[in-house]
Amino acid sequence: MPPTSSPSLFDLPEPEPEKPAVEPVRPVAAPVAAIKASEPVAAPAGTTGYSASSIEVLEGLEPVRKRPGMYIGGTDERALHHLFAEVLDNAMDEAVARHAKLIKVELDAEGFLSVQDDGRGIPVDPHPKHPGKSALEVVMTVLHSGGKFSGKAYETSGGLHGVGVSVVNALSDQLEVTVWRDGFEWHQSFSRGLPQGGLEKRQPSKKRGTLIRFRPDAEIFGTGVAFKPARLFRMTRSKAYLFRGVEIRWTCASERIVDATPETAVFHFPNGLADALVERIGELETVTPTFSGRVERKGEAGAVEWAVTWSPIGFGEADGFVQSYCNTVATPDGGTHEAGFRAALVKGLKAYGELSNEKRAAIITAEDVIANAGALISVFIRNPEFQGQTKDRLSSPEGQRLVEALLRDPFDHWLTESPKQANALLGFVIDRAEDRLKRRKDKEVQRAAATRKLRLPGKLADCTRQAAEGTELFIVEGDSAGGSAKQARDRATQAILPLRGKILNVASATADKLRANIELSDLALALGVQPGNRFNLGDLRYERVIIMTDADVDGAHIAALLITYFYRVMPEVVREGRLFMALPPLYRIQAGSLSEYARDDAHRDELLATTFKGRKVEIGRFKGLGEMMASQLKETTMDPKKRTLARVTLPESEDEIADLVERLMGKKAEPRFDFIQQNARFAQADLDL
Repeated sequence: MPPTSSPSLFDLPEPEPEKPAVEPVRPVAAPVAAIKASEPVAAPAGTTGYSASSIEVLEGLEPVRKRPGMYIGGTDERALHHLFAEVLDNAMDEAVARHAKLIKVELDAEGFLSVQDDGRGIPVDPHPKHPGKSALEVVMTVLHSGGKFSGKAYETSGGLHGVGVSVVNALSDQLEVTVWRDGFEWHQSFSRGLPQGGLEKRQPSKKRGTLIRFRPDAEIFGTGVAFKPARLFRMTRSKAYLFRGVEIRWTCASERIVDATPETAVFHFPNGLADALVERIGELETVTPTFSGRVERKGEAGAVEWAVTWSPIGFGEADGFVQSYCNTVATPDGGTHEAGFRAALVKGLKAYGELSNEKRAAIITAEDVIANAGALISVFIRNPEFQGQTKDRLSSPEGQRLVEALLRDPFDHWLTESPKQANALLGFVIDRAEDRLKRRKDKEVQRAAATRKLRLPGKLADCTRQAAEGTELFIVEGDSAGGSAKQARDRATQAILPLRGKILNVASATADKLRANIELSDLALALGVQPGNRFNLGDLRYERVIIMTDADVDGAHIAALLITYFYRVMPEVVREGRLFMALPPLYRIQAGSLSEYARDDAHRDELLATTFKGRKVEIGRFKGLGEMMASQLKETTMDPKKRTLARVTLPESEDEIADLVERLMGKKAEPRFDFIQQNARFAQADLDL
């Protein structure tokens, strides 16, 4: 998983809100018959044969050119500039390891981009595992090669997977490497990942370092895509902020500049992130002076640098922002280091509140502290772990522990050394907390008032909590299932709405029929919303809407009708991730005092072959939710601590989902008949029809 390109300190996307930890609904895959390896399989007459000779093996850097999106996230402008980030990250790693002090970046008139450092230089001696190749050629042409795996060459680094510079080589029509090392200058050229001759030993030289000069391949990125000087300039400047010990010199050919980007510049910021934050906020009013610093962990690799301040009027378009980095690589989606940062600030402010006898400090949360904060945080740790292929979120537990441990003491000292600014900050944050609680209370009052005005369906067993946050509406089939669900629910947060049988198929119904349908009218009333064009997601009375039907064919049909209803009438409920399906079990397996629940036939067979292997068992099949005891229904399907929910999601293509709904739920029977014919062979023989 290659690292993401490093956006500017001033040009990062906002992180998306987190969704509940539930699994998305996925289409059921058609079963595939197992074929023994010893049995030859003949291709059907009239079809192309598929044999061992059909299997293509990509060697060297061919996989990168074949599927560049797997390595740099695509072939667009962002991916193109990712190449620069990969090369610059390597130079920065030399600087962070204190082997380099100077980095030069140059974009010339021909579109070649160069990055040079005065570090140790890529090794040029023969590689012990690749006879006939130098270490330099191995680094440039072999994926997952490099000096950052063991931690011996680099304590911390931004590129950990050994794919960075070799990927750049694969996706460049020309790339040249010059190394100054061991008293000589060395040079080797490549084209589309292939060496254009061997490593050349040139004249003696006392210099040291590495120069990589490359031009992206138009076959991959298109002829109209080129490096943007302004973007390169911002990326270069942000790197200089992230490590105060490095000087970066920028040069760009005037022919390439179409805006105010300077042709030359020198970046060196002795105060690191503090300088970056000062430039960002300018003359903006702040509650306190900037709190900034850098702390290294004693005795082992690890360091944290930070800069944070608070503004009563916010920061431009946003009330606040937090921009974070790990080993100089941007993490726009945050992660554990940001969690440690928030925890240190919250605990420090609460502790100061207790010290100053300010009892209101107890209501402070991380949301209140970060709400109007402008913060930059950079962490250096060994072997970081990231979520996602593009390294947008740090997931290493060490990130939170390190940041919280190293930041807490400096923050406590900063508060106690200046009581005036500490009291100003504490009062400001407490005001934010009280505003938050007031908004929540107002929302609860509004919801309670709206509930009193609503003509709620008589069969709705509503929850007692007034606020929508944390509440759930279970839509169940039939009064029998509704009775069990009402006994199994948490009355404070879970509401139950029984439906009578199968609802109207809205995909093939007229607007008049839809308005006249009592079941659907009751559902809309229970949700507190107006269907169609008058729908407002803010009116939804519950945080989650959960379809809970029997684990059989009829139940699946009712669930499909309900999903179709929400997609056609209230699509925002689906798009915002508010619609879910409960997953009740189909079987209960018991052997003595041991009992387990199986969600389907495959799960039943798995349990019989593992947990109950060799034991005499009793297998009970639930005909419906109404047959389950309330305790069983709660344990398996409704208790948030034990259950599994599936979120209903939509494909990216609206045309795709619209076509599928029309085929399966529309007025015309022919498309359904065709679908059944095409998929009948996948149907199980023991369906409960």
